[in-house]
Amino acid sequence: MKESSNDSNLIDPLDFLRILWKNKKIVIRIVILFALLGLFAAIFTENQYSAYTTMVPQTNEKASVGGNLGGLAAMAGIDLGNMSGESGITPKLYPQILNSIPFQKELLHTPIQFSEGSDKISYFEYYTEVYKPGLLKTLEKYTLGLPGVIITAISSKDKKANNFTLDSTLIRITNVEKILIENINKQINLNVYEKEGYIKISALMPSAISAAEITSVCQNLLQKYIINFKIKKSKSQLDFINDRYLEKEKTFKEAQKTLADYRDKNQNVNSARAQTNLEQLKSDYDLAYGVYAELAKQLEKQQLQVKQDTPVFTVIKPVSVPLEKSEPKRFSVFIGWILLGFFISVVFIFSRIFIINLINKI
Repeated sequence: MKESSNDSNLIDPLDFLRILWKNKKIVIRIVILFALLGLFAAIFTENQYSAYTTMVPQTNEKASVGGNLGGLAAMAGIDLGNMSGESGITPKLYPQILNSIPFQKELLHTPIQFSEGSDKISYFEYYTEVYKPGLLKTLEKYTLGLPGVIITAISSKDKKANNFTLDSTLIRITNVEKILIENINKQINLNVYEKEGYIKISALMPSAISAAEITSVCQNLLQKYIINFKIKKSKSQLDFINDRYLEKEKTFKEAQKTLADYRDKNQNVNSARAQTNLEQLKSDYDLAYGVYAELAKQLEKQQLQVKQDTPVFTVIKPVSVPLEKSEPKRFSVFIGWILLGFFISVVFIFSRIFIINLINKI
């Protein structure tokens, strides 16, 4: 029987089986080796639990400030310009928020519960001080966890390097935070279903309670960031009007007090000068009151505008603690390693035959 053909690169199926049968000892040894590796991987792979939530974002597309501020500006010397409350963010941009450094830093340092009955600690504290990776976690190149030795080493360096502060508005992250952010990006997913009109947030964690906790925190933080973004302009206008309101309230009260004091001191004075001064004070009082009253109306209106601009999120599927693990599928892992071993044995056998034939031709 020929193990290869000079006339064709194709191997007959029967020849293929004969070659494997002839080298069955090699196939069996390699398959057994990989079966043992698969058994080891199936037993020692860390359990992972998945939790998720789905919600529907509902926003008001347009919000505007009343045009009465133009008249108010003329009275109070305030130029509000063409300020408008129209602002929005589409669900397409939600993943960008989730992947932003400020969001991820806040997520890293938000306390959550990692096991039943334990105190709440941050993700950062858990993976730098508590988490102990299993044997496979230390050996795997790509993992959902982080090797504790590496984190501890980098953490100690960062603590020494971060003993100073910079007077800067730039966002800074440490090496440990960078590694943990990469890790948490593998554990948390946000999917936007535009046609269906909802979004899904899911998390994969080593314990059921931590999976539910971090999913809930991620949901709340996402809502907070979206709300802050949506109402940023109308909130800025509210703060502006509120500051002007407080200023004019003070001016009004001063004018009111001045008018009252003047009337008390000049009750029996009927001179023309006294009447002129009284009329001037009343005019100042009326003007101050008019501006103050108008600002009070605009303040109330802008408060309603902020509420109107605030998005509402309807939660379809609230976060719940998973009852069963999502990973690993131990039987599937075991079978996968066996199939991999068989494939490696086939590649090894035919590579050896190819090399032998190549040497014989030389």
